[in-house]
Amino acid sequence: MAFTIDVDEGKWSKKVLETLLIDRTTNRNIVWGTDDYEDLGEEYNSHFPILFHLITGENGSVIQPRILKTKENQGNRTKKKAEVFTPSWICNVQNNLVDKAWFEREHVFNIEKEKTWEVNTEKIEFPKGKTWKKYIDENRLEITCGEAPYLVCRYDTVTGEPIELQQRIGILDRKMRIVNENTKTEKDWIKWSERAFQSVYGFEFQGDSLLIARENLLASYCDYYEARLKREPEEKELLNIARIISWNLWQMDGLTYTIPYQEAVEPNMQLSIFDLTGEEQKVLCIIKDWRARKNITFQDLLNKEVGANDRKQD
Repeated sequence: MAFTIDVDEGKWSKKVLETLLIDRTTNRNIVWGTDDYEDLGEEYNSHFPILFHLITGENGSVIQPRILKTKENQGNRTKKKAEVFTPSWICNVQNNLVDKAWFEREHVFNIEKEKTWEVNTEKIEFPKGKTWKKYIDENRLEITCGEAPYLVCRYDTVTGEPIELQQRIGILDRKMRIVNENTKTEKDWIKWSERAFQSVYGFEFQGDSLLIARENLLASYCDYYEARLKREPEEKELLNIARIISWNLWQMDGLTYTIPYQEAVEPNMQLSIFDLTGEEQKVLCIIKDWRARKNITFQDLLNKEVGANDRKQD
């Protein structure tokens, strides 16, 4: 199940792709969240949901990664939404800073070179009092994630250059390396791979970028699965990971912690000026705390973290 930079959705079943399209806050589909596609027809309105038939079959090339978009389209998205992607070598530098703080040492996964890196091929050792399982369960968040280059780096989002599996430096890539190095059975590998996916989060406003991010995570799972187990994942395994991804990478306005435009709009509903500018019910985005086995709003999570930090300072 080899993937190109632009993931071929046809490699997955309709059920898997429809799972990747779910918005867990509204139990409907994620919305387009951009007016880039409105010239394709009414169903591509920025407030309308992304539907299966709009991005498959003869519409299979409608959504593409930023690197494959025209320069004009890239420029428009930068002007309208401040969309700027980060090269992989910078993602690596910043991810290394996080790991330096956690491991209390440098060069854990790689050594930084000029705009590149050299992978540390030795098995990762853990500091006293910390275990590989603890590392897997550490929650990490990529804000305004775009195509999620900090989480997984299947390709450099700026140059479009594919990155080999052993060279990948995303947060989830690092967790998957740890899973590979520390599990012996297929059952344990699947269990801890699932927990690794449950531990990484990201949010994005634009629905097309969010879908690409979700696809990048699922395609990465397939890459790691096939490299370790020498076969393609089964449908039930894909659906399980797709479900986790649909919870952990969600659509949100980062300024209000709500779904874009407050409320999703169905394609058969008439848009009015009031719909776009009037008072609407505030729909706070819901995420899942997998270890606590409960759903919470992202705003509640932030308030909890702020409260914990305040108590530490006291």
